This record gives sequence, structure tokens and C-alpha cells, in this order.
Amino acid sequence: MTASPNLGLDLEGGAQITLEAQDGPTVEANSENTDRAVEVLRRRVDALGVSEPSLSRSGENRIIVELPGLEDPTEASEALGRTAQLTFHPVLGYGPVEGEEEATTDDEGTDEEATEDEATEDEATEDAPAEEDTAEDGATDEEFDPTAEESVITDERGQPIVVGPATMTGEEVSAASAQFDIQTAGGWFVTIDFSGQGATDWASLTGQAACFQQGDPQRRVAIILDDEVITSPTVQDATCDIGQRGGNTRITGNFTQESSEELSALIEGGALPLPVEVIEQRVVGPTLGESAIQASAWAAAIGLALTTIFIVVAYRLVGLMAVGALIGYGVIAYAVLSALGATLTLPGLAGFVLAIGMAVDANVLIFERAREDYVDGAMKSMRNAVPSGFKKAISAIADSNVTTLLAAILLFFLASGPVRGFGVTLTIGVLASLLSALVLSRALTEWVIDRRFVRTHPAASGLAKHGRVRLWLRERSPDLMRHSRRLLAGSLIAIILAGAGIAIRGLNFGIEFTGGRLVEVAPTEMVDIDDAREAVADLGFPTAIVNESGAAGEDAISVRTVEMSDTEAREIIDAISELGGGGQMVRDELIGPSLGDELQRNALIALAVALAAQLTYLAIRFRWTLSGGAVVALFQNVIVTVGIFAWLGKPIDGIFLAAILTIIGYTVNDSVVVFDRIRETWTRRAGEDFRQVANTAVLNTLPRSVNTGMSTLFPLFALYFLGGDSLSDFAFALIIGILIGTYSSNFTATPLAVELERKYPAPEPEEKVKTGAGNREDPNYGAVV
Repeated sequence: MTASPNLGLDLEGGAQITLEAQDGPTVEANSENTDRAVEVLRRRVDALGVSEPSLSRSGENRIIVELPGLEDPTEASEALGRTAQLTFHPVLGYGPVEGEEEATTDDEGTDEEATEDEATEDEATEDAPAEEDTAEDGATDEEFDPTAEESVITDERGQPIVVGPATMTGEEVSAASAQFDIQTAGGWFVTIDFSGQGATDWASLTGQAACFQQGDPQRRVAIILDDEVITSPTVQDATCDIGQRGGNTRITGNFTQESSEELSALIEGGALPLPVEVIEQRVVGPTLGESAIQASAWAAAIGLALTTIFIVVAYRLVGLMAVGALIGYGVIAYAVLSALGATLTLPGLAGFVLAIGMAVDANVLIFERAREDYVDGAMKSMRNAVPSGFKKAISAIADSNVTTLLAAILLFFLASGPVRGFGVTLTIGVLASLLSALVLSRALTEWVIDRRFVRTHPAASGLAKHGRVRLWLRERSPDLMRHSRRLLAGSLIAIILAGAGIAIRGLNFGIEFTGGRLVEVAPTEMVDIDDAREAVADLGFPTAIVNESGAAGEDAISVRTVEMSDTEAREIIDAISELGGGGQMVRDELIGPSLGDELQRNALIALAVALAAQLTYLAIRFRWTLSGGAVVALFQNVIVTVGIFAWLGKPIDGIFLAAILTIIGYTVNDSVVVFDRIRETWTRRAGEDFRQVANTAVLNTLPRSVNTGMSTLFPLFALYFLGGDSLSDFAFALIIGILIGTYSSNFTATPLAVELERKYPAPEPEEKVKTGAGNREDPNYGAVV
């Protein structure tokens, strides 16, 4: 296994920028034009020098740009956000200075072509040293029109100039690069290579400019990007009005390496075929990724150790074989993830930790059924009891894993970003756990049962006697379903209290659903939160939400507000760092309001589709009274979990959505196991007490529910205490979901099914007459199960 999975930016650190293409005046933001924009942006990103950048189209008109290792996205956002067409213009003269009349211009250019000076490659030099650009974004109050006969615009040094209509565009530029003049030590310069008609157009433009005297502004050409002059050099060594093709040129001046590389990047990036808008921006510092990996590794190790101890104590040697199968599951899942080249994200990492507990479920089901067959006398031999346990558990295993797969697939198709990665790892985890439980675990279990030591010491196997929970239930044999209405009343009270929390406290939607910006900083020294709030207010954000956080595994401060530019975000980071004697940016997330509305809408759609898919599956597999009980249990679990988050003021974000969809799958999973046992023992005969059948099924499956819940909770508690803010909230939601799910599947879904069957009893099956060898007098033969 030489390959390894790709790390998401939330683990590796870096920036992810999501752009949305907009319809232009003459072009539509369709997939074809968006793909063209991706190629233009790829050249701009390559010029930034970021290691292994990734650009891809998402949907019809969105572009996802991933820049690993980039901590300050300001430069990248500016380069990517320059959306107007790159154009080349003749300079017609100086523009009007405030208080003076408009300058006159002489148009002495001709239609004849200009030639290049082949020795100097049509060298153009800037006519003054480059200085800081003090102009505000371009130069005039009027909107710049590249097709106008005359336009006034501010050049790169703040001087108003008049330019003519564009004579060529960035599409005629094939490449641009920054180079150092080694031969003459003349400093840095920028070379431009043209393609197609570009060489001829450039020769014509510079040839006409060369007809004017040195010092005349009309000897200059202006290169304009996004309504801003990025350079306006003076033409040198060109012959007036002589046309001759040439493939390149160069711009010299008082360039530094940085300024020449920036100019070449802007020129080579060229023109986007349509405008783009930054709708999402996520920046993760290396601290968060390293802490998340370390926390998840510790949580996995501690969770695996506790789960191993628990399952070995509960099932002894066969439990030890299950641990071996669990390790095999981890290897299989990691190998598949690596082979597919999937990206491992923060929620995905949490998903693998969660799967440590969930992968035990199939083994627990099998072992409990094998125990029943061996201890209760259905199978006299342990060799026969183990295959029988696998056979009887396969139905519940299949049903429960299908429901989990439905939730995982929905996450993949309906979610986005890191939550989508959780859907990928959950899908891989479910399939790998099925393979390990039904193939690897069976092979190891049958091997250990066949050992002579186990045959002579059956108690060592772990299957020779029932566990303490089952023995306790059998001794007391409580008639739980006799109190079905009280149990339902308790569930109703829980739902009402949770609903009150949602109504009174409201939901604290994260910026993913509301839009806005969240900046998190880890200062070197402890910073008083009131001092941090005062510093943020002094920077112009008096209404910003400033809180303490710990997503980096240490004390950090988060600042959340509706609007904040890249420059303002950097000022806030610097201010908090200064208060703490230094500091480091942990994360920086920007969600546009339109995207926030869309994510909120998609979250509701994901929940609705998940519920519909689960309900459809339950309706197909079970009688409506049973599936109706499962629906209410599922509803209770979701409402109570959301209500607790509302009462506590915890954020409702994309990771919480992943937790809720996982809870839906887990709740249905648990209900399916109980209903599968009811279906197995229910004959639907006249006089049969469904309440007693349901009660027996609950008593038989409750040990499995307890054991599975415990094995799942161990890694989640480890993740809760070690995972920092984002992972701990994820683990907390799942802990609530598992506890309530275990309760609701047994004490909400089943009591409701009892009440529904009492009012709407199932019809008796038609008696089927068997002939020959099939005609048996067994009263249960041919029963509908």
C-alpha cells in the first residue's frame, strides 16, 4: 500500500476559494464558458507560485480553487477576482486635472502597420520609476468603457490619462514572464509572447505610438485589467508606421522581482471570458490541521482500546476475533480511500473514529444470535451455532447497513465541502465493515471455535452463556410494553421541551447558513475576551461576535461578523496577535449571503430527502404500523438533538448536518434490528398478543442495543474531550443521538407500534395447504414472518 489519501485543506492547511461565474454582457455563464474561465484562472494561480494548486468546476457555473499552504488569501483573491477583460489601448494624452479644462489630444496614428526593432524585440520602457499606487481603483468617477473613442483613467502612478479604444485583448497573449537581465545587469523586466493576430496588432499599436516624440504621452501604450491601468510604458526603438510581424516584446523599468512577477502574472492571466464573484473563502492555518489529526489519532487510539476491552470482556475469544476483524476493517477502508484518491477531511476523519464503534454492530448481532442458539438449545454444537448466528443476523445487518448507506449517499450528493467528504468516508466505512463482519470476522470466529482448547473449554469462547444484561432481563422479565402509553407520554414531553428550546432560544446558525465571515486566532499568551472585543470594536466592528474558542486544541479567539474584507480580517488578526504577544491565524471562513441561503436550503432538502428515503425503505420492508413507529422515533431523535443544541446555543452548521444525517441512519438502524426480531417471531394468528411479542423482541434485542451503543460511545467520548470545538460539537451531537436513538427505537417506536396494532390489528394470513412432503401439521408452518 504505497498510496495515501489526500488531506483536505482543513487538515493540511491552506485556502479554498469558491467562485461563481456570472452572465456577462455577451456571454452566458454555462459549463463551457466556465471551463474556459478555469483555464484562465489556472494560469493566474500558477503565477502565484502555490505548491500543487487545484482548480475544478463544480456544477454549471462554480469554480473551486484550492491553494495548499496559503495562509493569506488576499493576493490570491485579488488575482482571481480581476474579472474584466485585459485590453491594450493607445494613450491619447494627459487627462484633465481637477480645476482645469479637459486636455486636448492629437490623434496622429495611422492605419499602417508598425514594425518591431528585431534587435531589441520592440523594447518598451516605463517613462518614470514605478511608485506606490495611490489612486483608488481606477481613475474616474465614470465607469470605464474599453470600446469608447476616448476614456479618462488614472495610470499606475495616479496621473489622469486619456486612452483610445482597445486595439487588442488578453486572448492574444500566449505567455508572460518575469526575467532578470543577466548580460547587462539591467534589472528585472517582463516579456510578453503573442499568439495569432496578437503579434500584428501589437506591432501596429506600438508602431503608431513610435511616431510621436519622446516625452509625448501619446508615445505610451496602456495595458488595462479590471478597469485599472496595470502598466503604461513608453515605446522605445520602434519604427514609425512600418508593419512587420513579431512574436514577443518586453517591458523594462525600475522593477523589483516581486513587481515584475506580479505584472507578468496579471498579463498572462489575461481575460476571463465572464465575470466571477467570490462566494466562499476558507483559510485554515496549519495549527488547526495538525491539532485535528493529533486529536483524532488520540481519540481513535483511546476509543479502539476501550472498545477492545469492552468487547473482549463481553465476548471473550470471539470478541478478540471481532477486534481482529475491526483492524482488518481499518486497513480495508484506508486502502480503498487511498486507491480512490479520495480527500480526507476533518469530518471524514471524525467519521473514521465514529466507525470504530459502529463497525462492531454486525459482530454484536451475530454473537448474540449465536449465543441464543447455543445456550437455549436450538443448536447443540458451537460449530453449528456460529453459522446459524450469521444466518439469522444477516437480515438485520443488511437492513441496518442499507439505511446507513442511504444517509451516506445523500451526504455525498446533497452536501458540499468537508461534509461531502464525511459522506465518502462513511460510505467506504459501511462497505468495509460489511466485508470485515461477514467475511473476515466469520472466518476468524469459525477458526477459533474449531480449536481444541475451545472445544474443551467452551466458556472461553464467550458464547457458552448469556451476558449479564440478558440474564438480568430474563430473571425479572419486565413487561415493558404494558406501560406503552406512559413511555409515549415521556417521549412527547421530551419533544415538547426540545421544541420549546427551538422556539424560545432559536437556532444559532453558523456562517455556512447565514453568510458572513469568521476569523479565529490563537494568541501566544492568554488574551482577556473583553480586551479582544474592545480591539475589534476599535477597528470598526462594534457588533461583531467575539468569543473564546478552542478549535486549535488551545485557547483561541473567534470573531464573527456579517461583512469583513480581506484587509480588515488581517487587521483583526494582527490586533489580537498584538494583544497576545504574537499569534497565529487558525482559520478564516467567508460565506457569501447567496451561498448561505443556498446551503440552508440544501440542508433542508437533504434532511427531507433523507427522511423520505428512510421512510420508503421502512414501508417496503415492514408493515405500516412498525414503520410508523420508526418514523416517530426518528422524528423524536432529530428534534431532541436540535432542541438541546438550541438550549445550549451551539452552532448549527454543515458538520452538525452530517451528525444529524448520521443520527437518522443510526436511529433507523436500531429500530430495524428490533422490528426484524418482531417480524421473525410474529405469526399474526388469531388470539396472538402482539404486545407480548413486541415485549419479548425488545427484551431479546436490548442487550445488543446496549453493547453496540457502548462500543460506539467510547470513541465518541474520546473525540468529544480531545477534538476541539468543531469536532467536540460533532461528537456531542452524535452522543445525544445514540443515547436518544437507543431509547427511542425500543421505548418510542415499539410502544407506538403496539398502540397502532391494538387499534388497527393486522389481518390473519390465508392458510396455505401443502401437499406431499410439504404438508406438515406444525401450527407455525407457512406463517407470515
